[in-house]
Amino acid sequence: MTDTPSPAPATPRGHGLRRDIDLLETLASDEAQNAGGLGVVRLAQLVGREKTQVSRALKALAAEGIVERDPDTLEYRLGWRLFSLVARTSESRLVRMAEPLMHALSADLEETSHLCVLSDREVLTLLSVSGHSFRVHGWEGRGVPAWQTSAGRVLLADATPDELYVRFGTSGEMPVPDLWALIQEAKRQGYARVSEEFEAGLVGVSAPVRDFRGRVVAALNISAPRPRLGDRLDEAGRTTARAAARVSALLGWEPRRTATPRARLT
Repeated sequence: MTDTPSPAPATPRGHGLRRDIDLLETLASDEAQNAGGLGVVRLAQLVGREKTQVSRALKALAAEGIVERDPDTLEYRLGWRLFSLVARTSESRLVRMAEPLMHALSADLEETSHLCVLSDREVLTLLSVSGHSFRVHGWEGRGVPAWQTSAGRVLLADATPDELYVRFGTSGEMPVPDLWALIQEAKRQGYARVSEEFEAGLVGVSAPVRDFRGRVVAALNISAPRPRLGDRLDEAGRTTARAAARVSALLGWEPRRTATPRARLT
């Protein structure tokens, strides 16, 4: 009687997916982000797998646009399709994560808070919440010039000088070197402040909200009449920055220790 070979143990369901997620998490690591990508050998070392296995997995992920391979360095980085999937859900998730913290912020400062995003050359308000736990619709969907607002200055934090010239260089509203200086000041402080630059009698502060990559995707803003908020702008700025950091953490952002090189205005 011939013994029938025992079947090979079945691979646990989801095991291959778990391995792919390990690769993606490694490509999102500080090392990969600072280097601009990682090669197959280094990735295999970091995830503890055979180089041939990692190579096959990366080729399959690259075919679907989940990762990309640099044609010159042959190193891999996270791909366009992954970011596209995230982008489709990020706005609704952003509002969902931010709203409870905006209620707390508004109650703390006793002023209306706004969640803003950048739309071309304008700041668009997605959500407004009062200090009395209800939504305020007067600003929602309204666009205002980015260069005049504290929200615009934090939303432009990732822009290079060249990008600012392309976006604002011919507008004539504010010289790009002046705008650049205001953006850099906001980055140093952790928040931006304005006093009657957008509208007479109106002051405000804004702080950046970052996604899991560390990129600024939104701004938390507090705006109010000058007699009510003008004497405590810095206090409001620091409070708003703490609230924005909490929203960023909910979106997956962890502050990186390695500083990125700063662009210079020439």
